[in-house]
This record gives sequence, structure tokens and C-alpha cells, in this order.
Amino acid sequence: MPNAQCQNSALYKLNRPANQLTTEQQALQEQVIQFCLANAHAEHATFLIQGAAGTGKSVILSSVFKALQTLARQTPTSPLYGSQNVLLVNHPEMLKLYKSGTTTAPVLLKKDFQRPTTFINQAAKNHQLADIVLVDEAHLLLTKSDPYNHFNQTNQLDEIRRHSRITILIFDEQQVLKVKSFWQQQQLRQRIEAAPHQTAQLTHQFRMQAHPSVENWVQTFHQQQVAALPHDPHFEFKVFTDANELYQTIRFKNQTSGLARMLATYDFPATLNDGHDHFVETSTFKLRWDRYQPTAKTYWAEREDSIDEVGSVYTIQGFDLNYAGVIIGPSVTYDPQSERLVIHPEYYEDQAAFAGAAQLADPEAAKQQIILNSLYVLMSRARNGLYLYAVDPALQAKLLSL
Repeated sequence: MPNAQCQNSALYKLNRPANQLTTEQQALQEQVIQFCLANAHAEHATFLIQGAAGTGKSVILSSVFKALQTLARQTPTSPLYGSQNVLLVNHPEMLKLYKSGTTTAPVLLKKDFQRPTTFINQAAKNHQLADIVLVDEAHLLLTKSDPYNHFNQTNQLDEIRRHSRITILIFDEQQVLKVKSFWQQQQLRQRIEAAPHQTAQLTHQFRMQAHPSVENWVQTFHQQQVAALPHDPHFEFKVFTDANELYQTIRFKNQTSGLARMLATYDFPATLNDGHDHFVETSTFKLRWDRYQPTAKTYWAEREDSIDEVGSVYTIQGFDLNYAGVIIGPSVTYDPQSERLVIHPEYYEDQAAFAGAAQLADPEAAKQQIILNSLYVLMSRARNGLYLYAVDPALQAKLLSL
């Protein structure tokens, strides 16, 4: 792997040295450490870190955890020496990435990183109380029971806080992808404001190497509005009339720049773990969905064979690409009269994402928000270029007109 690509790899960025953090990141890390020191004996305290996709939330959390484990395991003079700390993430690819980083950091052990359900069930069984629990992708925490995934309580955040003195959360409500993880700011704040707490907001965009107008366009699209395409000589933003042409461009970019992959909304049939390939297909294009490989040592986009696959929102969430080719499926259409996107949950193939929606005040709005969030995740992956193709003729025509 060329050196530039090595520095863009997920593992490198997640485990970059503290002296390579920005001034803002270093200040936030120190703020979190001081919060932990001040609340080491509190009954419970919560530190909430928020920020849009690409603002370096996981980088901060990884660096904070390494600093905490250094104090806990190598600094006898610290009040945090001997503290029992753990980092949780409800995302198997991210968990794999965190565990890979233990090979270069002696203060970290693979057992330090767990899925939330594993931690909750073990802590409940053994009546354990952790000192500090860090949660990456906290927007993926379950807000209702899920017996299929061995979570029988009602809310994962409540259970994590029940079994920890201090909780440090990374949260972005725009990245909630399932109704069973449906969070809103009001629900979150009600939980943390009853005890000592601090919040921080990350704003600097590290992923998109582009003018802020590019990120603003993606945010506007997430709000169901289609604005004029931004022009940035340093970021390639292009609409394709043919999905296969888009794919060939992605293949070329992968050869010349690395980390270029196809992505699609979950509007094409797929069944997890059934032993068969499933395909994303248009009139000119057919490529298999990403194959589930739980034993793979590298995450999806950094595997060589994934150039011959289409990544889903679950595969790519939390990770970067240099170039992203996004196929917008039939669940996202455009109404020329209202000049807004129209969302069709009935066309979304991941109907399991809507399980439990009937219990919400506005089930249809929740389903539409899940689809918009998934689209936002897909469209916010690219560092250097975003390519789009829409299945809906009206949306495709609108994008081309821009």
C-alpha cells in the first residue's frame, strides 16, 4: 500500500499519535480526562461528544481511551490508576478495527473492546461496575429490547450507565439506522442532565477535503431538498447517467488513488448469512452486495475483493473512502411540483430496520427518517469525490439539470 494510502487507512487514522491531533482535538481530549478525574468518585457522570459525519469523533474517542488506559495501567501516581475501563461499539466492523489497534499500543488489550450487549449481560450477571465506559457510535445503541441479539432490557444506554461510574458518548442522531435504535436529542438529554455532565460539539470537517458548500449540499439533501451542485476544484462532484459508467470510473479511481468503492441504498434484495450472493442491479449494471466476512482481518473497503462489490450503509458507516459511487435506489424519488425528495419506505428492502415503528407516535415519519439517515451516511463517506446515480427518473433528471 502506498504511503499516502497507508495514512488514509482506517487503522492509521484511528490510532494516530496524540501529537498529530489538532489543537481542538487535543483540547477536547484534555477536557474529557479532567472530567474523568473530577468525577472519579461520582455515583454517575456523562460526557457527550457530538458532531456530524467526518468530524473526527472516533479519532478523539480512540485517543482518549488510550490516554485513560495509560493512566490506569502505567501511571501509579494518577487517581485513575487501577481503574477498570472499556470501550463499546455496536458495529462489528468498527469493533474489529479497534481490536486491530491493540497490536501497536501496549496499554490496550483486545478484551478492552466489546459490543454493548456483551458488556451489559456480563456486568449484570457478575454484578460488576466499570469505572469508565466509552461508547462509540452511541446512536446505534438499542432503545428497546432485542431478544434476537440477546438484549432483554429496554434501553442499552440506561444499562450501560447502570453499570459504570462515568460514561463517555459519541453521538450523531443523523446516523440512526434502525427504529430499535431510534434516538432523539430530547430523549438523550433527559437521561444525562440529571447527573454531572458535560457536552462538546465537533465542527471541523476532516473527511470531506472540500469547500463547506459540499457538506452543506449533503446536509440539504438529508433535509429532502435538492440544491444546485457545488463547484469545488478540489472535490469531484458528478452525476452519472449510467450506473455502469459510474462503476468503471470508481474502478479507475481505485487503481489511481485507492479506497474508491460502490455504495447503494438498501433498495435491492439481500439476505444476511444465507450463503448466497445478492445483487444491486439497474438496466446497465449488476454487482453483488458485500459478502459478510466476520473473520476478515481488514474492514470491507480495504479488502481488495470489495472493488467487485457494493457496500451497504451497515458496511461503510464509520469509515472513509477517497471516492464514493452512490446508487440512490427507488425508495428515494423527487417531486418536481413540491421540489422536494419523496421517501417511500415500502420500497426499502431492509424492512427489519422498521421493526417496532408502530409503537412510535409517527411511524411513517420515523421510517422516512431512517432512510434519509442511511442516505446521509452513504453520501458523507468521500474525501475527494462523490459520484451519484439515481434510479428514479425524476430525481435523476433533477440531479442532471443541476
